[in-house]
Amino acid sequence: MRAFKLHSTAGDLTIDLTQPRTVVVGRAVTSDMPIYDPTVSRRHAELTLSDGGVRVQDLGSSNGTFVNGTKVSDTVVGDGDVVTFGKVAFKVQEVTPPTARPPVSTDGGFAQRPPPPEATIVRQVALEESGEIKQEGAGQRRSSASQLKLEGESLDERQAEKLSLLLDISKELSKQQDVDRLLEKVVDVTFEVMEVDRVSILMLEGAEHDLVPRISKNRLGDGGGARVPQSIARRAVDERLAILTDNAAADDRFKGKSIVMQSVRSAMCTPLMGSGGTVLGIIYVDNMTATNSFGDEDLEFLIAFSGIAAVAIENSQLVERIRREAVVLSNFQRYFAPDLAEQIANELEQVQLGGTKRPVVVFFSDIRGFTSMSENMTPDEIATLLTEYFTEMVEVVFEHGGTLDKFMGDAIMALWGAPIAHDDDADRAMRAALQQQETLTRLNEKWAKDGRTQVEIGIGINFGEVFAGNIGSDRRLEYTVIGDAVNTASRLCSKAAAGEILLSEPFYKALKHPPEVEPLEPLDLKGKARAVPVYRVKR
Repeated sequence: MRAFKLHSTAGDLTIDLTQPRTVVVGRAVTSDMPIYDPTVSRRHAELTLSDGGVRVQDLGSSNGTFVNGTKVSDTVVGDGDVVTFGKVAFKVQEVTPPTARPPVSTDGGFAQRPPPPEATIVRQVALEESGEIKQEGAGQRRSSASQLKLEGESLDERQAEKLSLLLDISKELSKQQDVDRLLEKVVDVTFEVMEVDRVSILMLEGAEHDLVPRISKNRLGDGGGARVPQSIARRAVDERLAILTDNAAADDRFKGKSIVMQSVRSAMCTPLMGSGGTVLGIIYVDNMTATNSFGDEDLEFLIAFSGIAAVAIENSQLVERIRREAVVLSNFQRYFAPDLAEQIANELEQVQLGGTKRPVVVFFSDIRGFTSMSENMTPDEIATLLTEYFTEMVEVVFEHGGTLDKFMGDAIMALWGAPIAHDDDADRAMRAALQQQETLTRLNEKWAKDGRTQVEIGIGINFGEVFAGNIGSDRRLEYTVIGDAVNTASRLCSKAAAGEILLSEPFYKALKHPPEVEPLEPLDLKGKARAVPVYRVKR
């Protein structure tokens, strides 16, 4: 049986299908291949090796499973296909089964396939960085055939109608801000203005700049997504060429499933040129019924149309990025200092969705005797005291680069080392603890002058490996940490008397500039088989 690997276009995930087994893809941690992306359902799809390739079965996912841009429920894919779960794309690669050996030639070397012949390219047009026509290849024949739906008969009339049509298209596309809806609109407009059988848009994605099908439609409405010939597509991208081909099915280079099985006769392909000469992707159209169906007028119009579409796509991507960064920034500002929140929003790749194991400083501070104290206070007095107290204490955490994990009643849990680590995280946490005690002294002086209740806090700090990441449900996700190191820090805090800062031995050893401390009798902490060495900071 054949073997396959699916590589995510982002380059961070690989699915191995080298043995007869079923792989469940989904967001649930119990999935065989967990994908922590909000567009992926908990049980999204099943992948199974079959004689023809990889069988892909959607499991009723919310955002669908797509093959080469076409939504599917149950299909078989092969080498070169792109399978997308929600918005996470994987490229299918056939690999040599573990028990199989590559063919060997008679001279002892590996057998090599002969290089494919050149494509049947009738006309190719080089584009400027702006997407405008740069030059045409010498000696290329021009064709008067056209599949544009224009009513004008004379050259001037057709030219005027084309300009009017492009202006209307520009206005229509500018209304779309969502990238996916915009791409769908581009495909729909292509069908409206040209007599074509299929339209596909592929976008460059991932570190390897793979061409990933984002949408593909068939005029017949049978859901058949065209696999765009990679030789044409890559040439269009790499050389910034708009290409018109004829009778592709007769060309040996294209005698694969992507051409012969789908009976492609004529095709056009042009890059989507963004600002600064950046290629965003390609738009590809073809006809399955007749050769020599496209003409120069069609190609030139597709070039102009793709330029407008590229501007609209780039604008939509910018709007989407700004919206996403605004949401991320507003969310992270609840937990991180403003400068750190902005850094995270701009460098999202440093924050792994789902979670990872990592060494972290866990910090707890808690008001001593708050329950009995609050019995003699009104609800307004309690709210005012906690608001002023938390405001000052959180500012101290942020000032020293810490992460606010959560409030638990009158307690604060903070982190150093997650989601972004620094070499001096332990020292930052230590300085924050000392400053919290100093800040509380000033707060108490202020409250005493106003005749208000004064408070004291205890602090416990530990260092150890935890699971750090976004944890919760489909409705609510929070960044937090879980592990024994968290429990130890919490219990140290509960043992700390008013004004005390208790440090675990792992945290004390992690300090580059430790304060003066005194060792205490090892503490018996709940859940620990042995007493835990503890140090108290001298003040």
